[in-house]
Amino acid sequence: MAFLKFEDIDKSFGENNVISKFNLEVEKGKFIVLLGPSGCGKSTLLRMIAGLEKIDYGKILLENNLLNNLLPSKRQIAMVFQSYALYPHMNVFENISFGLKSERITKDQIKEKVIEAAKILKIEDLLDRRPKELSGGQRQRVAIGRAITRNPKLFLFDEPLSNLDAALRSEMRVEISKLHKKLKSNIVYVTHDQIEAMTLADKIVIMNKGKIEQFGSPEDIYNNPNNVFVAEFIGNPKMNIFTIKTEDIVNTNTFKLFNREIKFENFNFKDVLYVGIRPEDISLENKSEYGAEINVDLIENLGSEKILYSRLNGSEIRIKSAKNIKDKNITIYFQKNKIYLFDSNKNRLKSS
Repeated sequence: MAFLKFEDIDKSFGENNVISKFNLEVEKGKFIVLLGPSGCGKSTLLRMIAGLEKIDYGKILLENNLLNNLLPSKRQIAMVFQSYALYPHMNVFENISFGLKSERITKDQIKEKVIEAAKILKIEDLLDRRPKELSGGQRQRVAIGRAITRNPKLFLFDEPLSNLDAALRSEMRVEISKLHKKLKSNIVYVTHDQIEAMTLADKIVIMNKGKIEQFGSPEDIYNNPNNVFVAEFIGNPKMNIFTIKTEDIVNTNTFKLFNREIKFENFNFKDVLYVGIRPEDISLENKSEYGAEINVDLIENLGSEKILYSRLNGSEIRIKSAKNIKDKNITIYFQKNKIYLFDSNKNRLKSS
């Protein structure tokens, strides 16, 4: 039995269909990340789970209990918002304990729960401070602490790190990952940041225009993208995609790329296809029979590695390398087993 289940979820705002025929089953104890570009429907889906948005059609079930018409307070779900949503006139202790006051438990029990959450999040020395006296990372810990004290069946995180600087985001990613392992909780986490998704998730839901493009582990989605959208969305910099026109198809299993014939057994090439090569799979050293000469237009220096930008046969090409480049005219190499093939509809091409 699925811990969290979505059945044919549909949601529109006026004539704008945001979620369409969304079906998904989530196992117990998993960290699920909803990943996709702005406007793809991921935050709307999260708000429907929490009961903050009405479901137009379909069902959401938590441990086989229908959530659709339950009040948010009755769903045993805790949500952590992007904006922290802390009360400025209350100190940290009061903010964390706020949701417990309606649960008919004693003051001693409330204090015990708050201190336990504060210890987990390493903010026990901040309990007397007010939000304005805290850093962004500390405020987010307080918001998470408030969620922990409710002992929910499910945690919802709506882009919780987007207001933090790069260093704090990295630190908080580690803390949230540790928290998940410690609590063994279910988490549904919304982000448009692929680094957050890849480092935090047990499973990733890649969303686009209200639909699921792919659902799988970070490794599977990275290594086996279903289509060009997923292939370009996961990976930094994004995958290089080259169009192979019909005139470049030599026969049913051979095509030309950069004027080199590449043969694939058990494929049937008969129409336009798309070839993908990840920037990190392109080498500046001669390790392959397949190569091409390029003129480097721009080098992005990231310290331990460089991103090289160029154009080849009308397409932009990106190369990730640790080598220092002195000559702008260079030869690049790639291996056939690192090539991804997509059909004319930009879906992953399967062997025949």
